Amino acid sequence: MVYQAALQLLSSLETFRTQINAINTELRGELNIGITDNMVTTPQMRITRALASLKQQGAEVTINIRMIPPNEIEAGVLDGKLQVGVVPALRNLQGLNYYALYEERSELYCSSEHPLFAIDKAELSSEVLSQYDAVVPAYPQTAAIKQQQSRLKASASSTDREGIAFLILSGEYIGFLPTHYAERWTDKGMMRALEPQSRFFYTPYSAVTRKGARPNIILETFLQELAKTE
Repeated sequence: MVYQAALQLLSSLETFRTQINAINTELRGELNIGITDNMVTTPQMRITRALASLKQQGAEVTINIRMIPPNEIEAGVLDGKLQVGVVPALRNLQGLNYYALYEERSELYCSSEHPLFAIDKAELSSEVLSQYDAVVPAYPQTAAIKQQQSRLKASASSTDREGIAFLILSGEYIGFLPTHYAERWTDKGMMRALEPQSRFFYTPYSAVTRKGARPNIILETFLQELAKTE
C-alpha cells in the first residue's frame, strides 16, 4: 500500500511540474523522455536534432533521458512519469498518440568466429542456416518479423539488441541486428550479413505521447522540432 501510494505521489508531482511548465511562456522546466536501446547509431538523427533545437531555444530546459525497454516506455508515458517516448510501433495502445519517425532495417548476422562466415553465398540455404544456433529477441515483434525468426534454430534469447550482439560476437550464434548498429563490426570484418537480399525486415519507430495530457510548452516545442526533421 505504501509503494502504490508513493507511485501516486510521484505521478502527482510530475503532473504539478507539467502544470507549472504550462504557465511559463518561456522554455523552462524538464523534458522526461524514454528511448529504446541502441538507437544512437541510426543515420536518421531526428531525435538528436530535435533535442538540439529544443536546447538552443530553451537554455534552462533540463532533459532527462531514460534508456529502457519499449513496454516500460509506454507504461511511463501512460502514467505520466515520461512526457514522450520513442518505441518500435508494433502495436497501438489506446491511450497513446503516435508520431511516425522512420523504419529501421535489420539483417541476419554471424561473426568472423562463426563457421558460416567463410561459406559462399550460394551455399547459404535455409536448410544450412537452420542447423546453427540462433539468438532471437525476447521482446514483442510483428507477425512478419516473427516469420523471419521462425526459420532459425532458436536456442538463446535476449531482451535487447546489445545482448543479441554479445551472443553473435561469441561465434556460437547467428541473429538479426539493425544494420546501422551492426556497421561498427561489419566495417572491421568482425561480422557479415547472411543472405541480406532475403533475410531482412523493417521495424517502424514512432514517438509517443499520452492522449489528453495537459498542455506543455516544452513537449510541444520538442514535437514541433521533431516534425521538422527528416
